[in-house]
Amino acid sequence: LVLDFGSQYTQLIARRIRESDVYSEILPWDVDIKKIEDINPKGIILSGGPESVTDLHTPRAPKIVFDLKVPILGICYGMQTLAEQMGGHVISADKKEFGHAELEIVTDSLLFKNLNRKVNVWMSHGDQVQDLPDEFELTASTSTAPIAAMQHKKLPIHALQFHPEVTHTENGLLILKNFIFNVCSA
Repeated sequence: LVLDFGSQYTQLIARRIRESDVYSEILPWDVDIKKIEDINPKGIILSGGPESVTDLHTPRAPKIVFDLKVPILGICYGMQTLAEQMGGHVISADKKEFGHAELEIVTDSLLFKNLNRKVNVWMSHGDQVQDLPDEFELTASTSTAPIAAMQHKKLPIHALQFHPEVTHTENGLLILKNFIFNVCSA
């Protein structure tokens, strides 16, 4: 299940999953929770979006996302709301980032299985996670986003500041497949 927070890339996330021969569905972030329960997803991806979690009354992941105890992947805004909702801290960056960045993987993660330690990724964001939530660890960083990827220490919850769904991210499809198959067992 892809929960849409308004990203220009949401359709692309679902397309990449479908290209991997896995069924995916897109629903708005504020959909009735009954609909999410009825789908009974193997995993949930929180998309990017144009809002800022530093503003009041912006979209958040519904509680059901956490209650279902299924793997979660937050991408860009999805990472930021995940971090904020789980006790981390998000700030508006001094400079918006749009373009290529060199990601350095610093911790083993199922998401980065079979990747080199340095990967060229595509960034498109104005906010970033400043402080990790409790029970999370840093998995990758860039020179401008010190927390570019994180994962929960015990639960199958992962988050990326960059966009693996776009072709500009080297091995982005492999990262998504690692989530789909190695984390979600789809």
